[in-house]
Amino acid sequence: MAGALPLSGLRVLDLASFIAGPIATTVMGDYGAEVIKIEPPGEGDPQRKLGQAHSIPQHPVNFCWHLVNRNKRAIVLDLKHAEGRGVLDRLVATADVMVVNFPLKVRARLRMRYADVAPLNPRLIYASMTGYGEHGPDADQPGFDSTAFFARSGLLDALTYEGGPPAFSLPAQGDQMAGMNLFAAISMALLHRERTGEGSEVSTSLHAGGLWSNAMLAQGALLDAYVAPRPPRTTPRSALANQYRTSDGRWIQLTVVREDKLWPELCQAIERTDLLDDPRFRTTDLRRGHATELAAILDPVFAARPWPEWRRRLRHHEITFGLLGVLRDVPHDEQAVANGAIVPSAVAEMPRTITAPIRLSFAPVTVAPGPGPTHGQHTDTLLAELGYDAGERDRLRQAGALG
Repeated sequence: MAGALPLSGLRVLDLASFIAGPIATTVMGDYGAEVIKIEPPGEGDPQRKLGQAHSIPQHPVNFCWHLVNRNKRAIVLDLKHAEGRGVLDRLVATADVMVVNFPLKVRARLRMRYADVAPLNPRLIYASMTGYGEHGPDADQPGFDSTAFFARSGLLDALTYEGGPPAFSLPAQGDQMAGMNLFAAISMALLHRERTGEGSEVSTSLHAGGLWSNAMLAQGALLDAYVAPRPPRTTPRSALANQYRTSDGRWIQLTVVREDKLWPELCQAIERTDLLDDPRFRTTDLRRGHATELAAILDPVFAARPWPEWRRRLRHHEITFGLLGVLRDVPHDEQAVANGAIVPSAVAEMPRTITAPIRLSFAPVTVAPGPGPTHGQHTDTLLAELGYDAGERDRLRQAGALG
């Protein structure tokens, strides 16, 4: 089955910066919405320069910008200027969704809260992204995914090895997840509007997204239940949920959950059926109690053969395992291509890109993602669509309303 993209006909105003907020509008644009990126004068959204950060792979192509802001139209407005704000108000009156991530104090100062814009458009969905939520003692605290999503939620604590330094986060992982959470909230608000005709305010935060991602451990903490600090690989909690290096330098993640069924299969796969008679390993509890000894046995076993051989053997015995992928594997991942996670791009200097993790049988995305817009690229076009003639546009520009 195929049909029009489900968000075709919707107009989305993206007033957010960096990644977490704009990702929600990126996904909406992928599925048919018209997305208008509203940026301030000067250098615009700081995301334009995020590719220069030390933790991002350096490349002449500004792929960070294209990834997060593809297919959007861009307009520059000085929202502190009365006439710049007037242009925004006209846009709000025509919009279905408005996404913001300004700090709460800035929203109040700019009259950018839901209560400020809802009278302009009672059907508007106002979507808010914050670091720590909109209430409580830290509501005004600035937050990034490294601080609010990973650090505050306990994720980094759970990833830290016993006795080692704290773990650290990787670029934008929390932002990407939080942006999908906001997309989900917007989708429910659109369904609510379809049923009632009412606009609404929806929100999420990086902190809430981190807690949700870490919910299994965080829920335990709410009950004063905790796991021991993460042990080193050589002294695992379970030798059958551990990582082993192969003879060609790759690492395998072994995750045997149904040990009663798969322990004999594993012993056959590794050609160590003698372990079935070892009294230390006869039951799951015994294998857990002797996990360090079992890991010491398995280490040289896995180190004796290369990854392709282990893939064949473990698959044959239906053992649950995975290759610890390295980023150099990604460009050659046939599975990602086969399932549409990596697709061709319409950006000449960036031939392929990553898609949102959503697949719809009734509306497959067939249009290759395009580039992110240059700063203010569509300012004049959008103003003309709003009814501003060339003389009015020149006057707004001279007055500083457009930066």
